[in-house]
Amino acid sequence: MKAIAFTLTLLLFSSLSGCLSDEQLSELESVNACASEVQVRESDGTLKILTYDIFQGYSNELIEQFVNQTGIQVEVIRTDDAGGILDQMMLTQMAPQADLMLGLDNTYLPTALENCLLIEHNATPENLTQSSRDFYDGEMALPFDEGDVCLNYDEDALLASNISVPTSLWDLTEPEWNGKLAIPSPITSSPGRAFLVATYDYFTDETNAEQGNMSTWWKAIADNGAIFTSGWTESYTTYYTGGYGESTEGYIGGAYMTVSYCHSPGVEAFFAENYTHSTSLVLPKSSFHQVEYTGVIHGAAEVDAARLFIQYITSPEVNINMPVYNSMYSVIAGNDLPETNGYLYHSDVVNSTSTITNQIIEQNMDEWLIEWQKATQ
Repeated sequence: MKAIAFTLTLLLFSSLSGCLSDEQLSELESVNACASEVQVRESDGTLKILTYDIFQGYSNELIEQFVNQTGIQVEVIRTDDAGGILDQMMLTQMAPQADLMLGLDNTYLPTALENCLLIEHNATPENLTQSSRDFYDGEMALPFDEGDVCLNYDEDALLASNISVPTSLWDLTEPEWNGKLAIPSPITSSPGRAFLVATYDYFTDETNAEQGNMSTWWKAIADNGAIFTSGWTESYTTYYTGGYGESTEGYIGGAYMTVSYCHSPGVEAFFAENYTHSTSLVLPKSSFHQVEYTGVIHGAAEVDAARLFIQYITSPEVNINMPVYNSMYSVIAGNDLPETNGYLYHSDVVNSTSTITNQIIEQNMDEWLIEWQKATQ
């Protein structure tokens, strides 16, 4: 079948939630898109997908297959992370520039729902995992992948520097970890925000709170030279010494630990012929189960095409390949990571993740972000 090319657009701005003032954000959130007449984007016959920068490479094949099967032209608009997706949707909510959102997770989705940024997807997927539906099981967004966010560390670097593997998050405040921890900002990054939620849960445990609370810990690692970045890509590929970034342009290194996924070492092994020197730090309550969603943007011009894409990406024959397409778990029940090249073998399974609910996140996220900013600046 003849391949039909699709267009890529890169939004050349950082995630704006870290740049807008509280007054500007308040003004945006005060716009009631549900009660207002949203200006529908003028149709040009092209499905415009708003997603993040890491959704590329093998994921391009996924989109090309959709184009070939349906004949629908696709333009992919990329931001730096999930925070950029939400910001773009918020800033253009009365005159949307895209039709489909792909990549808001369960820490960002509540804001999108509260501000009426999505409409019903009308998809009827079968056999989705319970874990992908626990946080949200409504009609406005549908899960397309999932995974546990946790700390990753470079085994070789720790061994060479004679640094012990941490047994508590408090260990990362010790001098031996000065400048060796890279964390994506929870303001602009979904893994960063997921890890922030995990630290809230971690430090509500009396055993872990002996030396202080979440804010105390964040201030301590900031004072200990922690590297804060705008997104996962920068933390993992620019600073982390244990990942594929060490062979990419712009690599700096220096961080022996970063926030990623418990299966990220498996991804490293899969693409490097079963070799990795990265592993996960699996401490109880220090990880968070992330679910990523897709949905039709309120005011979309190509609603039917967007709904067709949602049905496509959540279909079993497509979604079971999500570990390769997007380096995440499939949301189709009964599927696991590939065993090829050590993908499954090097992926850690978390027995005790954060138990924070969607409702708690929705009620407290703004306050947590303010606490984080005060602690780290």
